[in-house]
Amino acid sequence: MKAVQSPVIPIVAEWIRARPGTISLGQGVVNYGPPKGAMEAITKFAADGENHKYKPVHGIPELISAIEKKLAQENRIRIGDSKRIVVTAGGNMGFVNAILSVASAGEEVILLSPYYFNHEMALSIASCKCVVVPTDEQFRPRTNAIANAITRRTRAIVSISPNNPTGAVYSELVLRQINELCRDSGIYHVHDEAYEHLVWDGARHYSPASEDGAWPHTISLFSLSKSFGFASWRIGYMVIPEHLFEAVRKIQDTILICPPVISQFAAIGAMKEGSSYCREKLKAIAEVRALVADELKELSRFCTIAPAAGAFYFFLKVQTHLDSMAMTERLIREHGVAVMPGSTFGMEEGCYLRIAYAALSKETVKEGIGRFVNGIKKIVGAA
Repeated sequence: MKAVQSPVIPIVAEWIRARPGTISLGQGVVNYGPPKGAMEAITKFAADGENHKYKPVHGIPELISAIEKKLAQENRIRIGDSKRIVVTAGGNMGFVNAILSVASAGEEVILLSPYYFNHEMALSIASCKCVVVPTDEQFRPRTNAIANAITRRTRAIVSISPNNPTGAVYSELVLRQINELCRDSGIYHVHDEAYEHLVWDGARHYSPASEDGAWPHTISLFSLSKSFGFASWRIGYMVIPEHLFEAVRKIQDTILICPPVISQFAAIGAMKEGSSYCREKLKAIAEVRALVADELKELSRFCTIAPAAGAFYFFLKVQTHLDSMAMTERLIREHGVAVMPGSTFGMEEGCYLRIAYAALSKETVKEGIGRFVNGIKKIVGAA
C-alpha cells in the first residue's frame, strides 16, 4: 500500500482550510441532488422490514429491470443470455470488480494518460502493472500507440469517455478500434461511461458494448453519481460478459455483500424520471461552461487549452517552470482559488491543471474563474 499514490484531494483540502474564503474549482460533482422520485422511493423502502436485510449480491430485481430498459433505450445495449448487469456501490467499485476479475498480480493493464487517478490506484492495489499510453495533443487516444503497448501479459485496455480529467469525447471510430484491438488480442476493453449524459457542442456519446460482436470482451461501467446528483448514495452498475459473472459476484460478495439497499430504491425512483431530469439540469451547467470557456480565452498567451466536449472539466497546460502541485498551492494561497494538479492524473512533465465547473452556482464559478485567470496571469507573467 505504500506504493499506492496518496489521494491529492486531502492535501488540497488542507491548503484550502489554511486560506479561508477559497473557492474550489476542484471537485468533480454537480451542484444539484437526486430527483424527487428518488426521495419518494425511500418511503417504499421503509415500509417493508425485509428491506433491512441483505439482498442479492448483484442488485435487487426492480433496479436491474430499470437499468436494462435504460441500456436498451439510451445505449443500444441489449441484455440477453450473453451479458449480465451487476449493481455496484458507485463506478469505482465497478472498476475494482473488473480488474480483480480479469487480471492477476503482475499482469498488465493499459491506461491512457492523463488517467483517472483512482483507476491507477486500483491497479496498484491489485498488484497489476500499469502501462501508460499517452494521448495526442487534444487528449484523443492514439490507437497505433495502444497497439504497440500490448504484450503477452496485457489483460485489458481502459478507456473513459466522456473523459475525466480532460473532458474529451472519444469518437465512435476510435472506440470501435480500441474494442477491435481487444478482441483481436484476446483481452478486455474496460470502458468507463460515468459522464455519458454530459456532452456538449454536438458531441455524441457511444457505448462500445452496443456492437453485437463486442459482448465477450467488453466491460462497461456506469454511475448515477454525476447525471442524477447521486454522488454520496454510491450506486453504479456494470455490464459484463456472462462468463465473468461468477468472478464478479465473488469479489462483490466479499467486499460489499450487496449494494446499499436504500440507495438502490432511490436509484429506481431516479431512473423512472430518466435522462430528461438530467437534460433539464444540464442546461444550467451548459451556461456555466460557456462562461468558463469565455473567461479562459484570456489565458491564450499563458496556457494551452484543448477542446473539451464532455464531462464538466477543462484540462490546461500552463507555460511555466512550476510543477502542478506548486502552482496549485500558490493559486490557493495567493489568489483564493483551488484546482486539481495534473500530476495526480499522471502528467508529471509540465504544469497541467484540471478545472471543474459543475459543483458551484454560476455566480460563485464566475468569481472563482476570475480569480484563476488573474492568478495565472500574475504568477506566470511575473516568472
